[in-house]
Amino acid sequence: MQPPKWKFALMVWIAIYPSITLVQLLIGNQLLSLPLPIRTLIMTGILVPLMVYVLLPFLRKILGNWLNK
Repeated sequence: MQPPKWKFALMVWIAIYPSITLVQLLIGNQLLSLPLPIRTLIMTGILVPLMVYVLLPFLRKILGNWLNK
């Protein structure tokens, strides 16, 4: 059974906001001299696999009961 879209969206936000903030904190200054498309490529290259393979499965496990109610 698929969770309601609003719950899934909230779960994604819970994962992505701190992840973007942390990646910006860790490597944001090193990327400032690069053109925006390259910065975006690097950021998404880090964040998308992190989301798909680590954060969303982890949050689905933790929030599973709530997601499916």
